[in-house]
Amino acid sequence: MTADAPATTDRSMTDWALKIEYDGAPFVGWQRQARGVSIQQVLEEAASQLCRGAPVASVVAGRTDAGVHAAGQVAQLALPEGWTPPRVRDALNYHMKPHPVVVLQAALAPAGWSARFSAVGRVYRYRILDRRARPALDLGRVWHVARRLDVEAMAAAAALLLGRHDFTSFRASACQAKNPLRTLDRLDVARSEATVTIEAEARSFLHHQVRNIVGTLRLVGDGSWAPAQVAAALAAQDRRAAGPTAPAEGLCLMAVRYADDPFSS
Repeated sequence: MTADAPATTDRSMTDWALKIEYDGAPFVGWQRQARGVSIQQVLEEAASQLCRGAPVASVVAGRTDAGVHAAGQVAQLALPEGWTPPRVRDALNYHMKPHPVVVLQAALAPAGWSARFSAVGRVYRYRILDRRARPALDLGRVWHVARRLDVEAMAAAAALLLGRHDFTSFRASACQAKNPLRTLDRLDVARSEATVTIEAEARSFLHHQVRNIVGTLRLVGDGSWAPAQVAAALAAQDRRAAGPTAPAEGLCLMAVRYADDPFSS
C-alpha cells in the first residue's frame, strides 16, 4: 500500500483520535523508556512516516504498564490536513507492522478534546484462570491460580470497595497522583467455566490500583481472608494492609468513555 503523506503545501495540522488494541507482552509499557520498545514509540514512529519524517507527539488516555494489554486504548495525535479516517487507520497499521499494535478506528478529534483529560470513565478487565492445568491458549493473558476461587466471596468483598474512598492501601508506592481519593463506580466479579473475570470502572485509577485490588480479592477467593478484611485494609490507608499486586498479564484496558465521543458517529 502507499502510505505517503498527502501531496499538499498546506502544513496546517488536524487532531486525530485513535482507538488502539495491543498485546502488551513485548513492550516496556505505553510510555517511552530509556531501554526497550514502548507502544508510544511504535505509534509515534509510524505517525512520523505520515508526516514526511517529522517527529510526532501523542497523548494517551492511560499509560499502561509493561505487560498490560489494551482492547480499547485511546490516543491523540496531529497529522497534516488531507487524510481521511480509513487512510489514517490503514497507514498507521501498515507502518506499525510487525508489532502487535493496531489502530481499530480513527476519527477527527472534536475541538478542545483531549484523549486524557476529556475522559469520563475507564474500564479495565482482569482475568484469572483458576484451574490446576496451566494456560496454553491464554498464556500471557491471564493470571494462573492453580486452585478454584470462591467467586461469591470475592464479589461480596468487591462491593465493599465501591464508591469514593481514600485508596492509599491499593496504590503503588511510586504512584505520582496528588490525591489518593478515587470513586470506584463498578467492580464486578464473575465466573465463566475456569475463568474469573473482574471488571473495574472509574473516571480514573491510581497506579496499580486495579492490580492491587485483584491481588487482595484473590486472598478472599482462596479463603485466606474474609470479605470484611478487605474493608479493614481500605480503612487502614496503608499499602502494607492490602494484598499483593496481581501480575500485569491478566489486565486489559477495555474502554475509555467520553461525553463527546469522537468514535460514536
